[in-house]
Amino acid sequence: MNAWARMARPDALVWTALALAALVVAMPHLKPLFAALFPWLDRPLYEQDTFINLMLAHVAIVGASSIAAVVIGVAAGVFVTRPAGAEFRDIVETIAAMGQTFPPVAVLALSVPITGFGFQPALIALTAYGLLPVLQNTIAGLGAVPAPVREAARGVGMTRREILWRVELPLAAPVIVAGIRTSVIINVGTATIASTVGAKTLGSPIIVGLNGSNIAYVLQGAILVALLAVVLDLAFERLAAFLERWRRAA
Repeated sequence: MNAWARMARPDALVWTALALAALVVAMPHLKPLFAALFPWLDRPLYEQDTFINLMLAHVAIVGASSIAAVVIGVAAGVFVTRPAGAEFRDIVETIAAMGQTFPPVAVLALSVPITGFGFQPALIALTAYGLLPVLQNTIAGLGAVPAPVREAARGVGMTRREILWRVELPLAAPVIVAGIRTSVIINVGTATIASTVGAKTLGSPIIVGLNGSNIAYVLQGAILVALLAVVLDLAFERLAAFLERWRRAA
């Protein structure tokens, strides 16, 4: 009965993802609704591009920047927790902190003269902005691995590389994933400003709406961005729970 009850229980992740997909597809058909809600607007629905294209572009830019932040952040975190890189830890953490405290709009403005308008400056800004949580949690996760566990691994003849891949990273995985989760969710919202430099994202209707005092456009973009953030957060929550069960079982 318990198993059947769990299967029949509504899944927040599945239902939220379905709601997001349905809203993206159905948004063009909601024009009469927005016209009724905002009768003073001549154009109550954003129609310069399809919301499907905007969603795919938004996910692509968040995905690419998050992958870059994870690769750089985890690699840097592993490096500064090794004896050979310990002396660079303060420098690496300072650079990562500067990347997040520096306003993304400023990074975009500095990147445009070098890379031009579009995807590339947004990728640079979002990668820099999402790097710190990944780096910090990688360092914290690896630092929390008990010394006796490392000693036991050495005692059975494991090399440093084997200890890292088979002991340290698996034990630190929940903490590292928590940092990745924070980074991705931050970038989902931050990616909206990438539209100011010509990148196609869900921020496009928001930026156009703000410039033209069209609250309907702003609402359409903001709802989709918020739902996307919720879906990803629930997915990471599911992943974190799985990793915690796996670690306890191991």
